[in-house]
Amino acid sequence: MKAAVITFPGSNCDRDLRVALTRAGAEVAQVWHKDDALPAGTDLVAVPGGFSFGDYLRCGAIAAQSPIARALRAHAERGGYVLGICNGFQVLTELGLLPGALMRNSGLTFIARPVALEVVTTDSAFTAGYTKGQKLDIPVAHHDGNYQIEAEGLAELEAQDRIAFRYAPGINGSVADIAGVLSANRRVLGMMPHPERAVETVQGGTDGVAMFAALASALVAA
Repeated sequence: MKAAVITFPGSNCDRDLRVALTRAGAEVAQVWHKDDALPAGTDLVAVPGGFSFGDYLRCGAIAAQSPIARALRAHAERGGYVLGICNGFQVLTELGLLPGALMRNSGLTFIARPVALEVVTTDSAFTAGYTKGQKLDIPVAHHDGNYQIEAEGLAELEAQDRIAFRYAPGINGSVADIAGVLSANRRVLGMMPHPERAVETVQGGTDGVAMFAALASALVAA
């Protein structure tokens, strides 16, 4: 599996994401936001957490206008895999690759701690390493992680089994406790929690390992 991790000014989880993917067996390239193309043969584009461009507008809004964003969109539109974590999730919604929007947390505070997640679907390359209903312990670190979507869009996500993870219980006001969603073709995942911060025991847990292992296995097989 060949993966590309994008770095924007203000990204702070790009190294963590690169390490997690490398540990899973991926060949990882670092891509700068001013690049206008992805490395040849890229299977997965990973958009890390942080505060791209300082989050001076809506979180992820400026990053979505960067040169590499056009290549990212084209990759997704031709069926490539994309993983957006935290600020990366916000970038993917700004690009229109995932529905909904990430708003300010309901408590108007920055939340940074391990939280309980429920695996809602295993029908994706990202979640196939888990069991449906499995509880995970994954860290969050966000101020704008309150996922919102209109009633019709929520009904569509539920009917199509595209909710990947829910908070168990909710922590930030997200509608239906949603912590992660999939695209219609199930090849794009956006999630607010940080699985790349849960791949080594020194980080306090390894519940993120199965995600990267399953993803690498699926893309190698493909």
